[in-house]
Order: sequence, then structure tokens, then C-alpha cells
Amino acid sequence: MFAPKFAVIWAFGMCYFSILWTGAAGMALRRRWKGTIGAALGTLVFWAAPSPALAHPHVWVTMRSQVAFTPDGKVSGIIHDWTFDEMYSSFATQGLAPAGQLVKREDFAPLAKENAGSLAQIGYFTTLKIGGKAVDFGDVTDYWMEERPDHLVTFHVVLPLKTATAPGKFFSLLVADPEFFIDFEFDDKDGVKLAGAPAGCSLSLAKPKPLEADESSKLTESFFSGLAPGANFGFKMASRAIIACP
Repeated sequence: MFAPKFAVIWAFGMCYFSILWTGAAGMALRRRWKGTIGAALGTLVFWAAPSPALAHPHVWVTMRSQVAFTPDGKVSGIIHDWTFDEMYSSFATQGLAPAGQLVKREDFAPLAKENAGSLAQIGYFTTLKIGGKAVDFGDVTDYWMEERPDHLVTFHVVLPLKTATAPGKFFSLLVADPEFFIDFEFDDKDGVKLAGAPAGCSLSLAKPKPLEADESSKLTESFFSGLAPGANFGFKMASRAIIACP
């Protein structure tokens, strides 16, 4: 069994995982158990059954993302830095470093490798559309995790496009969990940046539209029932980065 805390795998049935997918998505985190059971089972925080998935959300991620360009002006990849909420970070770091010391990248290395491979299967929650079509990402080789001085955990990953693509007049970047188990939000100050963009390219962030009354009611009900508020609900709650180039 893979050891610590934040790995993604596809799964059906009732099982415990670092992040457990049921339907479109469901996130779980494993707590490190002490004693003989802990030695055998590793860590657990949340669990999910096959249907319906938990929602409303349970994990919060603050994102800083960069859109990278090649020297000749094509879009080459997306660079993500995801910072997790205090609760997730507390469990993710438990037992990985001596008391009073931060968990370093080398301590997180096995976990980061597992995440990089597993998240690739579901596209890192990331949709990049150029010319109205979602582009494919290539193999990921640049990734790490670390604990920051404020004790929050950051996961860094570079998503290269399979083929560098001309940006056209505009394109969009969306990061979202369809079932809204995980709430992805761009950082207020440095949410999205352009790295090496051609002269004249500009960036804007489209905030989600206010929920309709019935949608707001579903979200409220999901909080108390533990049921998903609806298919693709997370897309309705997500911001989109819109990049325009001359």
C-alpha cells in the first residue's frame, strides 16, 4: 500500500484512499493511524461510498497558475501551484518530519510522484481550451510537494501540452472539480500569470455567475445531507482565465 496522504486513484465500491473518486470526483484524505492498525493501514481522513459522492466542498485549494509560451509564441504548458487548506495540510504532514521542522520536498517525494501519475489520469482537474477545443497534456516530469513556513502544503506541477499550440485570438483555462468536493479558487493577487507571452496578450479572470435560487438551495441542502448538489456543479462555481492575443 502506498504510504502517506495525497494520492489519486480511480475506485468503485466502498474503500479508503488518499483521494477517492466516485463518479466524477470525490476527495479523501488519509489520517495516519497509530499503533498496530496504523502500521498496516497508513492514513485516513475522509471516505466516500460509490453513490452519491460527497460534496459542498470538503477540501479547499488556492491556486497560482502560469500559462507558459514557447519563444515563437505558442502555448507550451500550464504551471500549477496548489496550496491546500489548514486541515488537509495538517493531516498531510503528520508524522513526516520531526516536531518543529517543516516537511521538505524530499520527504514528500514518494507522495508527489504518486500524485503526478494518478492525477494525470483525470487531467489534473484542468481544462485548457484553444480554438474551442480542449488540448491534451503530455507526460509530467516536473512536480514536488512541500510544507510552507505557515504550515500549509503546496503541490507544484508543470503540465506540458502534448503539442505546443498557437493561441489564436483567445483561449481559456479552467480548473474545477465537477462534483464540487474540492473547491479550487485562484489566488486573489497572483491567481494567473502569463510566462513568455507574445507582446499584446492580455489576461482577464471571469468570475462565476451568481447561483440561481434553486441552485443555491441545492448547495445548501448538500451541506446538510452530504449529497452532491448536482452533476458538473463545480464548473458553475469556478472562475475562468481568459487570455486574448493579437
